[in-house]
Amino acid sequence: MVSQVKKKIAVVIPKYGLVGGSENFAFQVTERLALCADFELHVFANRWRKQSGKITFHKVPVISFPRTLTSPSFAYLANKKIAEIGCDLIHSHERILQADIFTLHCIPHEIWVNAIRQKRMSLFDRATCWVENRMIRKGGCERFLPVSSLAMDYFARCYHVPRQSVEIIHPGIDLEKFQLAGNGANRNEVRDSLGIRRDERVILFVSMNFELKGLAQIMDAMALNKKQDPSAPVPRLLVVGKGNEKKFQAHANSLGLGDNVIFTGVWQSSIEKLYWASDIFMMLSGFDTFGMAVLEAMAASLPVIVSTMVGAKDIVVDGVNGFVVERDDIAKISEKIRLLVTPELGEKMGQAALAEAKKHSWDRIADRMATIYRELLN
Repeated sequence: MVSQVKKKIAVVIPKYGLVGGSENFAFQVTERLALCADFELHVFANRWRKQSGKITFHKVPVISFPRTLTSPSFAYLANKKIAEIGCDLIHSHERILQADIFTLHCIPHEIWVNAIRQKRMSLFDRATCWVENRMIRKGGCERFLPVSSLAMDYFARCYHVPRQSVEIIHPGIDLEKFQLAGNGANRNEVRDSLGIRRDERVILFVSMNFELKGLAQIMDAMALNKKQDPSAPVPRLLVVGKGNEKKFQAHANSLGLGDNVIFTGVWQSSIEKLYWASDIFMMLSGFDTFGMAVLEAMAASLPVIVSTMVGAKDIVVDGVNGFVVERDDIAKISEKIRLLVTPELGEKMGQAALAEAKKHSWDRIADRMATIYRELLN
């Protein structure tokens, strides 16, 4: 019997399996692909977290000083190391010089700097743009895989590639992790520890950047509801993460919401329990390529309210499992909150949210990626 010759697959990511959306995406998919009998996985990274013995790791140095050389050095040295061992297919999650597949966890760097951050281009930014332009125009990419339609649309503004070479592949979710946390005991435990009554409705906000994710807009919408109907119960707002708590507590106080807002800081473990202790999830970002917290909330059966600038709006069916709103349309946001604080509607849309989340398991995404690999290899 002739044994099958495995195809060498190079996966490129600066930090494999560490904190971050792209890092976790690469980790979750690659670990599953390593189980395929026809693939031999090689990860090219500067830092990594090992989980199994089925992946070979290759250290890619980075020249971080001067900072301008960070992107070009990683790109050049990654491709150099790949060439040394000889791989059949290159899948990059980062800008390098040559790859067969490029997963776009970001938008074109020039747009990010000029339009989103509204900054001037530094030498570091120009070097990053050069690598990106070189990869997309001359790097031999056959497939471009943006993580959302938002990323795809920005990508199309800068680069003209055949539409058939572009496919949106959203991030996945560990459904089992969120389902195991979904019980009344966990919900009550978290609520009791935070001083939240069992009958109160809770809006959950999770972020490491309060301004960017729209905390002020959420508070403003809650205050508008309180003004329009002073007799109606005001939901609690659970703020999880890192930001200027003093500034936003003062804003809540000025709106008469001081007693309704709870800042937990960075939740150190079992954050899925926080989702299950809540009733609504909100993310009103000024920009988010995807927004993993939205999918996590849906996996915990929460209806969501997201802004039009959140990439995860792709999986939100307006009026079915959540709502998509303009970030600064406070009247519309307040209206959607009023709808979802109604337990019957909130629970119905929460079940629809869970049904959507179940379509986005990491196993399903890895299966699609394996199909793409085989199509290109053949």
